[in-house]
Amino acid sequence: MNMIRTAMLLAAMTALFMGVGYLIGGSGGMLIAFVIAAAMNLFGYWNADKMVLRMHHAVEVDERNAPEYYEIVRGLVHNAGMPMPKVYLIQNDQPNAFATGRNPQNAAVAATTGLLERLSYEEVAGVMAHELAHIQNRDTLIMTITATLAGAISMLGNFAFFFGGNRDNNNPLGFVGVLVAMIVAPLAAMLVQMAISRTREYSADRLGAEICGNPLWLASALDKIANAARRIRNPDAEHNPATAHMFIINPLSGEKMDNLFSTHPNTDNRIAALEDMARNGLSGGAARRDRPVVEDGSPWGRGREGRTEPTRGTARPGRGSVPRTGNPGNERGPKGPWS
Repeated sequence: MNMIRTAMLLAAMTALFMGVGYLIGGSGGMLIAFVIAAAMNLFGYWNADKMVLRMHHAVEVDERNAPEYYEIVRGLVHNAGMPMPKVYLIQNDQPNAFATGRNPQNAAVAATTGLLERLSYEEVAGVMAHELAHIQNRDTLIMTITATLAGAISMLGNFAFFFGGNRDNNNPLGFVGVLVAMIVAPLAAMLVQMAISRTREYSADRLGAEICGNPLWLASALDKIANAARRIRNPDAEHNPATAHMFIINPLSGEKMDNLFSTHPNTDNRIAALEDMARNGLSGGAARRDRPVVEDGSPWGRGREGRTEPTRGTARPGRGSVPRTGNPGNERGPKGPWS
């Protein structure tokens, strides 16, 4: 079913891409757009994940230069029974995270330094479990390619502004076609992104809660991330808005639009669904926990008795402190809280 959805999405985005080419340059422009779209689909399948990571200046880390963060992901991967993805860190004060990759065998998770600094151990585990759920659900391919094609459609809209008015470009609709290419096509691409993201976030929330073992960890994390995202800008996301739907919470600080134009489901609704899941108990899913993610002597430097854990009926566990443990002798990676 995921393969069918992916094929349908690629066909729709390719058709939209060709339509913009037709509006800009007529039948010749449509043919050129088709060739470009086919090449981008092929390139995107193999390389879109790398492009998105580069857009956000993500740096790969491991147990040597980000041991605590890496260990969280490794523990969750063990719980989920899935291959270990590559782990990336983004030097950015806004707490946020995303996953990318064409399949579970070729996937990556990325978190910002703001996420690691502002959230507790349990909340970070909830967020990373959500991202692993996207990988396990095979959402990452479709979300990454959509981001690539949506960015390209917006770029064509900009080209239409500069070249669409040329009398020699065989534009069948004249200035009206230029306006459609500039405004309607990017808006349509944005709506496709919204539909994809909003329908997949609830599923990833639920599976992520099963992977980490406590829905309230993710609920509390969503509340903190949403509040911080309104106050803290994410410059890379602002420069690459086509990737906004990939993040766990919309990273675009200026977005104050209503539900119709939101790239993500309403955060309060997501939290309510997770709280309801906690009240009713975790359903037995594929992600059975063979061992706890949080163990005594955790990277946060506190035993279980010193850590505030969420209780049923409370969606906001204690914030916790993330110590800067340092990593002497290893300069690789961004200067995050544990590097």
